[in-house]
Amino acid sequence: MSTEDTASTDEPGRDRDVVVVGGGPAGCSAAVFTARDGLDTVVFDRGPAALPRCAYLENYPGFPGGIGVDTFRSLLSDHVAAVGGTVVEDTVERVRRAPDGGFVVETQDDRAVITSAVVAAAWYDGSYLRPLADGEMFTEREHHGETEERFDPDYPDRDGRTPIEGLYVAAPTGDRNDQAVISAGQGAHVARTLLADHRRERGYPDGVAERYDWMRPEAEFSGEWTDRDRWREWFHDEVPDDPDLPEERLTDLREQYIDEAFETRLSDEEIERRRDRGIDRLVDHLDTDRVLQAIGDERLRAYLDETGVTG
Repeated sequence: MSTEDTASTDEPGRDRDVVVVGGGPAGCSAAVFTARDGLDTVVFDRGPAALPRCAYLENYPGFPGGIGVDTFRSLLSDHVAAVGGTVVEDTVERVRRAPDGGFVVETQDDRAVITSAVVAAAWYDGSYLRPLADGEMFTEREHHGETEERFDPDYPDRDGRTPIEGLYVAAPTGDRNDQAVISAGQGAHVARTLLADHRRERGYPDGVAERYDWMRPEAEFSGEWTDRDRWREWFHDEVPDDPDLPEERLTDLREQYIDEAFETRLSDEEIERRRDRGIDRLVDHLDTDRVLQAIGDERLRAYLDETGVTG
């Protein structure tokens, strides 16, 4: 996996915008969304997990022949790193309230990370959240003939919010973690909930608080949508009547929103560059000998002839 696990890059006590507990499909999916939105995100990934118990992953869309679990987990971790997040091989032992608000996340390797938002994404357990327990977070259940107290998957709402401000849950959430692809979707959905809440804290009113992570070709910005005034009209239509904001602040947020929209434009050249970069990054995770076997000797010879490579 692509991880950072050194004191120079992840010092105990370092503040983070978001801490994700669990580096499976739910956790890494959440982290990709928060990191891409510019939030300083760290994923702690060590301990019991569901995915390593899978012999071979055959039902994740995009891999028609299936994919080995180790390769898939490596891709998840690398994706977080590629968008600016950090994956650390360490186990979160407890999450407690910080004296001045937010949370302190304490790990097995003696890290203590301060953060304003925690995404619980460890399928196997929620015991590290016990210092935050408010009497409703855990429930008793029968398991193999024994009664045990476990994290209640119904504690968060369907969007991952909990009664504790800043605490979001992507796992365990019952049947929404039953399959890898469902769990990944749940992580992304919970992350978008977090990002919408974060934008509301910055002043964005309902109607424009949701964040859509969607890149567009330049051709999509044509006609009236090349005009900022048209975007201003749209923004005005989406904002509720009489938002509780000073007019100057609302104007600033509107212009920021339009800036963000125009930043999603990609030229044909940039799309091609990103496509090539994506393929290169994917190939880094594949077995070189298997790639060569799949290409075949005839195509390799043709490529060498075309490029003038000899040897």
